[in-house]
Amino acid sequence: MSNKPTLKQIIKAVAGAFIGVQSEHQRQQDFNAQSPLPYIIVGVLMTMLFIAALITIVTLVLS
Repeated sequence: MSNKPTLKQIIKAVAGAFIGVQSEHQRQQDFNAQSPLPYIIVGVLMTMLFIAALITIVTLVLS
């Protein structure tokens, strides 16, 4: 497998890290990636989506 992960692999890795479930093979693959920048960008975007979802849910419940 190449060192450059696909977008799908990055999203899967970040989602696994979000919930704390990741195989040893996947973790090694993530740490051997050429650059952490794609993981950081996807992580920030997923965090923003998560916060937006929480705000939406709370707004709907309180209205």
